[in-house]
Amino acid sequence: MGDPADQSFATTLTQQLQTRLLGTPLHFFPTIDSTNTYAARLARDGAPEGTAVIADSQSGGKGRLGRSWISPPGVNLYLSVILRPPVPAATVPHLNLLAAVAVADTIVQVCGLTPAIKWPNDVLVGGKKVCGILAEMQTEASALRSVVLGIGVNLNAPLSAFPEELRDKASSLFLSGGRLVDRPAFAADLLTHLEKLYVLWLEQGFRALRPAWEHHAAWMIGTQVTVAAPEGTVVGTVLGLDSDGALLLQEGNSGTSRRLLAGDVTVVGGYTHGVRS
Repeated sequence: MGDPADQSFATTLTQQLQTRLLGTPLHFFPTIDSTNTYAARLARDGAPEGTAVIADSQSGGKGRLGRSWISPPGVNLYLSVILRPPVPAATVPHLNLLAAVAVADTIVQVCGLTPAIKWPNDVLVGGKKVCGILAEMQTEASALRSVVLGIGVNLNAPLSAFPEELRDKASSLFLSGGRLVDRPAFAADLLTHLEKLYVLWLEQGFRALRPAWEHHAAWMIGTQVTVAAPEGTVVGTVLGLDSDGALLLQEGNSGTSRRLLAGDVTVVGGYTHGVRS
């Protein structure tokens, strides 16, 4: 058994859940190495779609591109859900975009703040990152078997929780809004938004989600960015999002349009007022 406060978080969240799929069953841990790692084991063992893993802290939280995710106890949300969508593996990156919209919508509803999405799935408030998202596939004979969708949201972390080198890049909803966030309520609301968007995606594809994503990422249009893509570094001006979630850039001064399916975006000259609350 963990600290009574830890168990209270799990109990309250279970009572507040209004989803039909996500969060059933729910595995809660006072501390764990990584919710994604544990959920992946459950998925391999046949856990049903909708299974969720939440931890109060992580010793080995995972971020995108092999980075770690700082996971102090008692202040944030560390969540992974198992999905088994009947779709081609090539469409799994849509889930990163979908999850970013779910997080942004939840921040608006629960906190009253103005979030922004930086392609593909960074959620920012006040120009600083407050959320990390990581979708990891499990395949068999090239067929998609499951996806573990990990979401970490900095809810109530104080400034001291962030290493000095991250304090100009990362923040929490508490630091941005000045109010503590009800963690179980945020988690329950996030799972509700996530389930709604997931069902919409399964029924209508990414085109149905594109307007919501573009709403939160409107600040990026016309912004000059550098993208560290698998094929190399690309510099250009953001034109928008393609129908399949690819980032569209006007490359350099050539006017050539470029599609990018993956990469790490840096805004040239720093973030503009468009991403500040």
